[in-house]
Amino acid sequence: MSVQHGFHATLTAKPGKGDEVVEFLLDAPSLTNDDCVVFLVGRSTGNPDVIYVTEGWTTPEAHSTFFASDEAQALVAKLGTLLDGESTYLDELPVGGKAAF
Repeated sequence: MSVQHGFHATLTAKPGKGDEVVEFLLDAPSLTNDDCVVFLVGRSTGNPDVIYVTEGWTTPEAHSTFFASDEAQALVAKLGTLLDGESTYLDELPVGGKAAF
């Protein structure tokens, strides 16, 4: 399946909430959506409250449709209560690689 849309986000959790944000993200409904073909969560080794998310979607429309859903909007609202400040988003299109957990 090809990836035509993606991004890399840097999120900063409220102090001490990094574990909760990671756990929350790893239960995100994106993981079960067939149009979301890349969903990686990582952490800063120097600051456990800084979390990185890389997503790859089949199309920009699939991403927009998903994030317009009630389920995704509830996720965004809940996530917002755990974050400190604004998140940054960078244009990134995953093109390949490997992930093993």
